[in-house]
Amino acid sequence: MSDFTFGGSSLHYTCTGSGKRVLWVFHGFGQTLRNMDVLVQQLSEQFTVYSFDLFFHGQSVWGHKENLLSKLHWKELVETFLTQEKIDKFSVLGFSMGGKFALATLESFPERIEELILIAPDGVKTNFWYSLATYPSWAKKAFRGVVIRPRRFQQLALWMRRLRVVDKGVVRFAQSQMNTREKRHRVYFSWIVFKELAFDMNHIAELIKQYQIGVSMFIGKYDKIITEHNMRPFLQKIPDHTFIILESGHNRLVEAVAEHYTKGFSVHKSR
Repeated sequence: MSDFTFGGSSLHYTCTGSGKRVLWVFHGFGQTLRNMDVLVQQLSEQFTVYSFDLFFHGQSVWGHKENLLSKLHWKELVETFLTQEKIDKFSVLGFSMGGKFALATLESFPERIEELILIAPDGVKTNFWYSLATYPSWAKKAFRGVVIRPRRFQQLALWMRRLRVVDKGVVRFAQSQMNTREKRHRVYFSWIVFKELAFDMNHIAELIKQYQIGVSMFIGKYDKIITEHNMRPFLQKIPDHTFIILESGHNRLVEAVAEHYTKGFSVHKSR
């Protein structure tokens, strides 16, 4: 395990495997790099795998309070890390919220990306509640109040569930991520600080085609968070891609993908 320090912040990471190709792995919200271990083990024969704790998760530290993580800052951080590790070409994998970091990396370095692997990725389709919470200043204040004061959140969750505004599985997932003060702060700071990690998916699709980047996407058949319906419009913009729906919900999808790889599925070859 190691820590990479840049601009007052630090990214905690591991490097495993002995493959000639390099893969960066980003976990989902509320997790750490350890939650990706089962998948990293399956891919470590094909790749040398760098697995990261995202900011506000695990042992990584964001040193700028509520200041936004800009795309430029992320690009400079990644470029410095690539130079330090002497990495030229590499692939990226992101699960859930980690999809935002995979997409941000691809957008910054499309000429260096060989493969994009997305597992129920956030960032492909902007979520209404995420936009409401992070964009207008009045909504940001309201969201902070809901997150910091658990009673308000519980009332909101109960209201959404009764009115069927969102699926009850989504409400249960949200409640599981808001049941302690530490988790509530992580929700608030992650959503606010990562606000600028939003993407024009038409532009992303054009970069993928221009640089002939291999694309694989996995979603869970029973996933209520990231659905096939929301992923299809993006994938339709990319003629050459792999799209796999697994018998899984959101929380067990990484394990399902790892099991899928054990059955002989392999990632795209280097271009």
